[in-house]
Parts: sequence; structure tokens; C-alpha cells
Amino acid sequence: MSDPALNLALVRDRNDAAVLRAVRARAGNGISRVELAVQTGLTAQAISKITARLLAEGLLTEAGRERVAGQTGKPRTLLRLVPQARFALGAQIGRRELRLLRVDLTGAVTAEVREDVDPGSEPGPVLDRLAALVHELAAGPAAGNVLGLGLACRGPLDARDGVLHRVTGMPGWHGLHLRDEMRARTGLPVIVEKDSTAGVLSRLGPDSRAFVYLGDGVGAGLVLDGRVHRGARTNAGEFGHQCLDPAGPPCACGAHGCLEAVCLAALRAGRPDEAARALGIGVANLVRLLDVEEVSLGGTTFLDDPEPFEAAIRAELAARLPDPHWQRVTLTRAPRLAIPQGAAALALGRLFL
Repeated sequence: MSDPALNLALVRDRNDAAVLRAVRARAGNGISRVELAVQTGLTAQAISKITARLLAEGLLTEAGRERVAGQTGKPRTLLRLVPQARFALGAQIGRRELRLLRVDLTGAVTAEVREDVDPGSEPGPVLDRLAALVHELAAGPAAGNVLGLGLACRGPLDARDGVLHRVTGMPGWHGLHLRDEMRARTGLPVIVEKDSTAGVLSRLGPDSRAFVYLGDGVGAGLVLDGRVHRGARTNAGEFGHQCLDPAGPPCACGAHGCLEAVCLAALRAGRPDEAARALGIGVANLVRLLDVEEVSLGGTTFLDDPEPFEAAIRAELAARLPDPHWQRVTLTRAPRLAIPQGAAALALGRLFL
């Protein structure tokens, strides 16, 4: 038998989240209680109770009045989000660096740290250092107001259980219970996600889109039909391990000719044009397979010199799509902090989802 008190708390949390989402969507313009009722489908009485609670908790503030055309009586009071009322942290663990952000309720970055990591490091010291950085950013004005830590890492990753599986280029991390390790070190709620999936969550976009990453590896995050696509084992998006050439260079995953291996080998050999063409073929394969309408490109290697990669991708799309004018694909550039920002958005989701 279900617990009535628990069910009531769940309904309250969902209704609070619906109101907060509606207020956040108005950015700095504010929204009235009447509009909140219309947008959320909740009754005026429910909106009154919810907004009173959120005002008392400091999440909302009253911000002026607005008279609507044709309205009689008092002007409507507008409500706005208080950005600094709560914070979330977003981290990215890469082969060679750690990045950690603190964001406010609007997703704006309020603090950032970055540190180099030895590619051969065992997980313990890396996680200890990340935990120390977390404690630094969770102190001061943010103390007691941090919603949680979103943590993005290379895959393969079981996001449900928070366990890593044979991470390419990070052999010492195989089998690591990443979520549990960081919970124990920080005392915060921790949500783990593949780095490429975090990247696709860093911004809104079309219902079918991909985030393609080229940095210390190659990966992709997917949103299909308006939903994040994680796959049966939450490991979808191993884009860098599609085989381009069975006789190609060895890959750190143990196979040969993976897109990641081809790209990185070409870059190490000083042949960026070959890396760009390989990435273009990979993106064209992805578009033909999944019919996405936007590809957002990110990662340090790409963003350091984006034009050759974009040109090669456009050329391969034009050559490999049967009707590129009908199956039009928009290319965009992701911000450098897309992955940790997407990770932070996961932690913010505890309040808004």
C-alpha cells in the first residue's frame, strides 16, 4: 500500500517544479499568479499556496506590478526567480583535465575552476582533488544552498548505477562506482552522466539533435524526438567507436580503425585535413542513421580551429546525403563549457523537474 504522506509530498514537489519552470521561462520579465495558473493547469488556490511557500523559501520574489489591457481592479503582482537562492555544481572529468562550475538558478556561471590531470592518474587522487574543489565552490555565499553535483565523465558509463566500464584511455577507472565515490567525498547528491550526453543537455534545441565532441576523444550526445537518448544500458552515443577502416590505426578501446583513432592519429601526424574528413564522414553517418536536424560541435580540439572541421562536415553531408536540400542539417558551435554546464543542469533539474 502506498504511503499517503509520501504521495502528497511527491505531488507537492511536482507542482512546485512546474511553477518554478514557468517562472524561469519568463527570465527577467516576471509572471503573474493568474498566468501561472493558466500555464501550469493548477487552480488559483494551489498557485497561491505554492507561491507563498516558494516566496518564504526565498526562491521567488515579488518584482513589481503589471496592468493587463482591459483589466479592472488592482494590477497583477509579478513573480521572478531569485537566481542566487540556490546553486548547482557541474564537473567534467577528462583524461587530462578537471573542470568544475558553479551555476545559479538561471544556469549562469558564477564560478569556474580548471586543473590539469596526469592522463595515467588513478581515480582516487583525481576524485580527492575534485572533492576539494567542490568544497571550495560550495563554501562562502553558496554554503548550505547547493542543490547537488552533476558529474560528466567519458564512457562507457552505466548512468543508472553510476558505474564506469572500460573507459577508453583510462584503464584504472574500470568498474569504478563513480557516483558513490563522489557522494562519500562531498556529502552532496551526485548525478553522473556521459560527457557527450551532458553536452547535448547544455542548451535547448530542435527535438532531434546531436552534440558531437572532439577533444581528448570523440563522442556524441543525442536528443531524439524531444527525449534524451541514452540507450538500453545508458551508453548510447559511442560515436567515436564506429569503424571507418578495419585496417586502420589501433584504438585505445582495443579495436582498429575507430573514428576516434583515425582522427587522433591524423592530428598527431600533423594532418588535420584527414582528421576533419574523418569527422565529416562520421557526422554524415550519424545524420543518415538518426535523421537529426542539428549537430552542435564542441570540444577543445574542434573549438581551437573550427573552420576546417565545419567545412569538411558540410562537404561530407552534401556528398553523402541523398537529398541534402530536403534533409537539411544545421551546424552550430557549442560553448567551451558545454559539458560541465550540461552536468550542472542535471543538478538544477532536482529543483525544476
